[in-house]
Order: sequence, then C-alpha cells, then structure tokens
Amino acid sequence: MKILVVGGAGYIGSHMCKSLEMAGHEVVVLDNLTTGHHQLVKYGLLVVGDLADVNVLENLFIEHSFDGVMHFAANSLVGESVANPAKYYRNNVSNTLNLLDVMVRHDVKKIIFSSSAATFGEPEYVPIDELHPQKPINPYGSSKLMIERILQDYAGAYELNSVSLRYFNACGADPEGEIGECHDPETHLIPLILQAVSGRRKSITVFGRDYATEDGTCIRDYIHINDLCSAHVLALEALVSGEKSGALAYNLGNGQGFSVQQVIDVVKKVVAEDGCELVVEDGERRAGDPAVLVADAALAKKELNWEPQYGDLETIVRHAWAWEKQRANL
Repeated sequence: MKILVVGGAGYIGSHMCKSLEMAGHEVVVLDNLTTGHHQLVKYGLLVVGDLADVNVLENLFIEHSFDGVMHFAANSLVGESVANPAKYYRNNVSNTLNLLDVMVRHDVKKIIFSSSAATFGEPEYVPIDELHPQKPINPYGSSKLMIERILQDYAGAYELNSVSLRYFNACGADPEGEIGECHDPETHLIPLILQAVSGRRKSITVFGRDYATEDGTCIRDYIHINDLCSAHVLALEALVSGEKSGALAYNLGNGQGFSVQQVIDVVKKVVAEDGCELVVEDGERRAGDPAVLVADAALAKKELNWEPQYGDLETIVRHAWAWEKQRANL
C-alpha cells in the first residue's frame, strides 16, 4: 500500500514510517517541520508542507494514489493550549478538516487518527476503557475529541472509514537506535530524566510525593513507541481489508502503570552501568495531575489482534537511554 503519513517527521510519525516500510508499504511524509525534524525522516519521501495549504494537499493527492492516510500532525502542549486555544483549534481541528475534505474529493476513504487519552479528562475510574466518559479539561484534549466526533459524522455522510487511537504515555525509542524523541520543549518524563543523567539538564523534579499511590508519586501507563506503531499498522490493514469500517476508536497502553519513583529507580539501575548518576529534586504538585492514569487496552487486543511486545519498563528505558547517549555524545 501507499500511505500518506501526515506529521511523519515527528516522534511518533517517524517511527511509524519505519514500521510501515518494514511491513512492506510505501510511505509519503507531509510535515511542515515546525516541530518535526528532517533528520528523523529516514523512511519515505518527505514533502515539506502544511495542512493549512489546500493546494499542497490537492497536488499531493493528484500526484500519488494513496491507499490510506495516517494523521499525526498536531500541536500537543497542554499548557500552551490553555494559554492559546485559538492555535489549537485552528491547527488541530480546522487543518484536519482540510485533510479530510481532500481525502473525500479524491476518494481516499481510510484514515488512522492520532488521538489521545486527554479526551477523557479526569479519570472517573481506572483502568480507562473505551466506555469511560470523554470530558476533556483543556483545549488540546477538546481538539482531539472534536476530530473524533467529526470522523464519526464523516463516516456516516461520506463513508470515510477511520480508526482513532488514544495514546496514553508514548515512550522509548527505535530498538535499532535510528530514531527517537527530539521534542523541544521536552515534556515526557523518561527523556527528561535521561537528559538529567546525560548532563543536558541539571536535575529531574518530582512534582508531588503525597498522592494516593503506594510510593506517593503519580502512576502512568507507558507504552513503547514500537508497540504504538504496530497497533497503527494493524488498524490500517483492518480498514483496507474491509474487516473494519465506520468510525472506530481504541485505547492504547500497556494496561499496567508505573509510578514516577519506579521510573526513576529503573533509570538509575540502567545508567549505573555507564557510571552515570541522577540528581532528583522534589517539587509541589502540579494542578490537574491525576494520581493514576492507566489504560484498558483489551478492545484493541481483541479486535485488532494487537499485543504489546515491550511492556517491560527496563527495556523501554534501555532503548530510550541508547538514543539519549547518541544525542548527548556520551
């Protein structure tokens, strides 16, 4: 198949391109490189362009006969979305409409959408399954939920088939060390800790040690980037084969949580092998941080025949550390 990967120069998108090519598919990447990185596009043809430019999209769909689309392009900083919601609704929602409308015009009726656990808001119970109420508490989560609802309407009106995949905490790096996380600013826990180890930042701060968890620190569900990508490939193949249709949605996570302190302990164990140490500081709780966020991914496992291969936290950290050592020239 020939697949358009929108946002394929980002963290998840770049790993997705490798997974697609390894599965035998042809890849075209569309990315405006505002947060993506040219050097991460090691698989597929890169077209530099923006979803806001309908002419770029039209020309792409005229030049290429796509079998499907994977959509990862979005602004994703929660705090920024609160301070500048217009940016998030314009880029995440309005620009996605441009993409969907061009797909409909060119009769490309299969899309995998990068959604988020942020669509759920504060958890009413854990683990969080697909029946959990969706009540986002910030514009970022709201923008993702809006697109999910748009996809439902487009399925009914235009027979545009979609799968929305709601990620919990994507983490890790390509096991072969070709690609990894390059966020600026970095907001993910594991790379932040590893940057503190490598010397690219002074320390790591633990925000709150008085949560209702075993060690008092927040618990999150960490899913390896390659496991995330394998779910996307399976979802795409299910749409293309006709096995799945309509507007579907699945939660993606390990189904087990690790606390901030557990992550720190595993990092210390891994980096000690290289003679490295970690400076940890304590800070106050951050507003809006739930004590526990864990996914129930049983539906994806059942309906997509998906099974995470890298559920072990130490393996996730080792892959991320190998990438960080490259970036820090250790």
